[in-house]
Amino acid sequence: MNKPPRAGADPLATPPARQVSVVNIANAVTVVRLILVPVFIVFLFQDGGGWRIAALAVFAVASLTDRLDGELARRRGLVTDFGKIADPIADKALIGGALIGLSLLYELPWWVTIVILVREIGITLVRFIVIRYGVIPASYGGKVKTALQVVAIGLFIAPGIPGVVRWAAMGAAVAVTVVTGLDYLVRAWRLSRGS
Repeated sequence: MNKPPRAGADPLATPPARQVSVVNIANAVTVVRLILVPVFIVFLFQDGGGWRIAALAVFAVASLTDRLDGELARRRGLVTDFGKIADPIADKALIGGALIGLSLLYELPWWVTIVILVREIGITLVRFIVIRYGVIPASYGGKVKTALQVVAIGLFIAPGIPGVVRWAAMGAAVAVTVVTGLDYLVRAWRLSRGS
């Protein structure tokens, strides 16, 4: 026999949404990536091949956590406002730190670093501007761009890689970075016009 609803209770009321704690495994992985950035930079600026291998290892681990925290957050329902803010900051810090470090060491021309960072920072600003019209989902090109950047930077960090291999990867990374940036601007413009 069904019990009658309590006095004053709304039988149509939906249960409150589950509160997700900021202290969770997905955010912990993001924080680890943030912590690894200065460790990577310190290793990068040390002399000797052993330090370069160590810097490459830290960069690789930090890059892998970029996919891991997002997967954990989505699969386990651990998406938080902190994660939404900290994740892109950690990504930009890792890629930006690597590019600036390599340029300061005169191993990568500054124009490459500037082109990539202007695109990354610019698109982040555009994303904030058009958020009132809607969210532009990440494209497949954006994922390819990130993968190419990581591979190209890794090849510049690793000792003994032929210059032609490094530049082939970096050239592809820069080209896809620019093209996907332009594509994002077009989609942002269409979104704002459609609204």
